[in-house]
This record gives sequence, C-alpha cells and structure tokens, in this order.
Amino acid sequence: MSATAVHSLWTMAGGVTSAAPVEKFKAPVIEYTQLAPVLIVIGVAVVGVLVEAFVPRRARYYTQVFLTVVALAAAFAAVVGLAAGGYGTTKAHIAAMGAVAIDGPTLFLQGTILLTSLVAVFTFAERRLDPAAHGNHVDSFAAQAASVPGSDSEKAAVKAGFTTTEVFPLVLFSVAGMLVFPAANDLLTLFVALEVFSLPLYLLCAVARRKRLMSQEAAVKYFLLGAFSSAFLLFGIALLYGYAGSVSYAAIADVVDGTVTKIDPALADTMGNDALLLIGGAMILTGLLFKVGAVPFHMWTPDVYQGAPTPVTGFMAAATKVAAFGALLRLLYVVLPGLAWDWRPVMWAVAIVTMLGGAIVAITQTDIKRLLAYSSIAHAGFILAGVIATTPDGISSVLFYLGAYSFVTVGAFAVVTLVRDAGGEATHLSKWAGLGRRSPLVAAVFAVFLLAFAGIPLTSGFSGKFAVFKAAADGGAGGLVVVGVISSAIAAFFYIRVIVLMFFSEPKADGPTVAVPSPLTMTTIAVGVAVTLVLGLAPQYFLDLASQAGVFVR
Repeated sequence: MSATAVHSLWTMAGGVTSAAPVEKFKAPVIEYTQLAPVLIVIGVAVVGVLVEAFVPRRARYYTQVFLTVVALAAAFAAVVGLAAGGYGTTKAHIAAMGAVAIDGPTLFLQGTILLTSLVAVFTFAERRLDPAAHGNHVDSFAAQAASVPGSDSEKAAVKAGFTTTEVFPLVLFSVAGMLVFPAANDLLTLFVALEVFSLPLYLLCAVARRKRLMSQEAAVKYFLLGAFSSAFLLFGIALLYGYAGSVSYAAIADVVDGTVTKIDPALADTMGNDALLLIGGAMILTGLLFKVGAVPFHMWTPDVYQGAPTPVTGFMAAATKVAAFGALLRLLYVVLPGLAWDWRPVMWAVAIVTMLGGAIVAITQTDIKRLLAYSSIAHAGFILAGVIATTPDGISSVLFYLGAYSFVTVGAFAVVTLVRDAGGEATHLSKWAGLGRRSPLVAAVFAVFLLAFAGIPLTSGFSGKFAVFKAAADGGAGGLVVVGVISSAIAAFFYIRVIVLMFFSEPKADGPTVAVPSPLTMTTIAVGVAVTLVLGLAPQYFLDLASQAGVFVR
C-alpha cells in the first residue's frame, strides 16, 4: 500500500476529507430524577466504602448506620415523590435509553424493597444481644472477616473490639441491585442488576460472629449455586438475542407476536427460530426461579438461611423475593405474553411442587431457621399461583402478597435473634419449649408472625393468600387454588406445632434466655407486627394501591 493511500485513509478517518457526512455522536439521555432512588443508594454505598478507608475505626459503626438509614429513607422518599408525580400511572415510561421501566410495579416494588431493607438494617445494627466482649459491644458479624475462624488473629480482633462495619455498604450495594432488577427493561440490565445484588449477599452470608465455619459453608454453597443460575440466565439471554436480534423487552415481545417486519441480515438464519425462543426463555426462567427459591431450584435455601447471620437471613428472605418476583412478572407479562400457552403449564407444575414440597418437608425440620426456609419455599409457590393468573388482578395480588410477606419475614427473623443460649442463637426447636412461660411477650409476637405465615384470618397472610388465590381462580387456575389450600393446611400444622411448643410445654431448666434488645430490634419487630395486623384488619387501601400500580409499561 503506498504512502499516499495510507495518507488519504488517515485524512478520511480523521474527518478532513470525507465522501459521506459523518454522523455526530449523540449523548445518551438519562432521566436522573426518575432514577433518583437507585442513584441515592449507590452514591451512599460508595461513600460507605470511603468511610471504611478514611474514618477512624471507633467512629465507623455510628457513621455507617447513620448513612445507611438516611440513604434508604431518602430513596424511599424519592419513590413516593415519583409515585405522587404520576410516574406510576399516567407518566409511566421507559427511561435511561430503554434500559429501565419507570411504572407502577417498579415504584411499588422499589418502595417495598426500601422499607423492608430499612427495617432489616436495624437488626444489622443491634449490639445488645450478646454479652460484651473485653468491654466492647458486639453485633452479629465477625470481628474481622478475613481472619481464619479460631485463629490468633481472630482472637486479637475480638479483644481489640473490631467489628465488620463493611456490612452496611454491602447491604446498600445489594439494595441498589434489587431496585434495578424488577425495573430492568432489557436483558443485559437484568443480568447486571442480578450480579450487583447477588455478589454482596454471598459475602454477607459468610461473616457470622458465631458458627463461622457454618456461615462460610453457607456462603460457598450460595455462591456456587448462584453462579450456576447466573450462567443459565446468561446463556438464555444469548439465545433470546439470537432469536430476536435485540435484548430489549419490547423488541423481543414484537418478534414473539410476529409483528416485526425488519430482519437483521446478520441474524437472518436464526431470527424467529422457535427452538431458540423456547430454550432461551426456559433458561432465563430457571435463573429467576432459583432466586425466588422455587422447587426444584430451592436446594440452596435451607442451608443458606441456617448458616447466614440471622439479620442477613431476614433481609435476604424478604428483599430478594420481592426483587426476583418483580423481574419474573415483567419477563412473563411484558416479554413472553405471546408464549403463555407454553410457559403456563410449566409454571403450573413448578407452583404445585413448590407449594407441596415446601409444606411437607417443613414438617420434618428441627431447626427454626430451616423451618422458616421451607416455609419461604411454600410461600414462593403461593405467589407463583398469582403470577400464573395472567390477569391485571394477578399482578396486583402478587404485589400485595410480596409487601405483606416481606415484613412478616423480617419480623420473624428479628425474633429469632432474641432467643439465645451460651452458644449464641438457640435455633433448635427443642430449645423453644416453654418460651411462652419465660417470655410471654416475645412468644406472643412470634405466634402472630407464625399465624400470618399460616394465613389465619385477621393477619396480612390471610389477605395476601385470599387475593392471590382469587386471582388464580379468576384466571382459570382453579386446580392450583385447591393445591394451595391443601398446602396451606399442611403448613398450618407445623406453625401451630411451634405455637403449642412455646405455650403448652414445660420450660427446661437449662433452656435459653430471651435477650433484651435495644430500640433498634424492637422497632423492627414492632413494625412487623403493625404491618401484619393492619394488612390483616384493613387491607383494602393497600389492595387498591397495588391494583393502581399493577400496569406494566411497554
């Protein structure tokens, strides 16, 4: 190639002489106000990381708790502001260059995640339950997460009064991912959000102060199985891209419906190939069903719930389910409504085995955290019944159920942190015998949460189940309702069994004590009880709110 040819190429590339007009680069249009809840949480999470680097160790705990609470409260205020501004109804639209949907379900789920996380963070900050070590208050987290359990460095860290305050920025990063997950409007945003909220959770599961090896085992199991589910999701995204030539929800839905006329020549051989659609859709559903803990993708749930620090278990059990079901709803109702004949029978089967599997296996459990884990699996099945309804009532009933369930869950795990013996939390069921005689108030509060899980009338659990089952019946899934009612009856057995154990058994002489918590954990439990009773006694306002928020933008 001659020098002149190279020179002319260079001048053309540089834009000095060009045959065709060069298109100007368009700056992306980002609606920062509508993304404010996510931006606030991520911004403060970054500040939290800097606090770990620059603030003296003594002041870190108070700084982090203050920052975290302010961030979650401010983000919730931003969500309320957007909803008041009509972004949940009349002004619902696709923001951030098509990456995020700002609509009713997004705002409702974001509000639920933020409120649940705010209440859960109080249990993270609790420092009065364990006796002070070397004159220092201790919380539920390892003194120094990097040190080997039982090593000299760990003992030195405990003696020095260290505490893992990094859990607060980690929670904020996780919440930020959860806020984007149900709002994602293309498959890449969905995947990035999944990773952003999963990676901090893997770390949080590993930092328990007591039973550290069990905690680390739980984290490794969660990480390995989570990596599998992420791989399934990513492979499914690749196949759906090959099918539709786009990762945007609306574009994929158009190809599914057959309304697309323009075919990308590079993808002419694969576009519209139904095998890619069915396999890709199934893989993405597998990734999402793993996150909600549905059978047969539930194997991680009991081990992780049992091994993780209890405040983390409560946060994870409530907030992750809300985010994952939001993403599942958007995928099925926005991207794949044209495939309902294909995915409904599969989801029927998953919902049935999830409801029955969770309820039956829970009966055999002897550990309170494992029992609540299998209970959460059964609840995932109940919520799936609402998802399968494929009606507007189906969406609103799922939103309501998620809101009700998340507060009961955080409250129940907060109560579990209070019952303690010399080895920390006493989670074996036999230790709870006679708790109603030792501490009637704590036992009564836990009984309220168990009755809500069982779906007894006048609790939020009954209102939620009634809404979901009614939507399923109206949507032609009457058989699911029958299975749901049978599963609820089986589940009621083991909830009532725990209540009988607490109130009608003799307390053992060497039984556990109930620690007196600080106002932080008291607030968590009080909010849980209040929401459980309010949504049980007067649910109509919140049902109306969920039905107003139940319309997806496309």
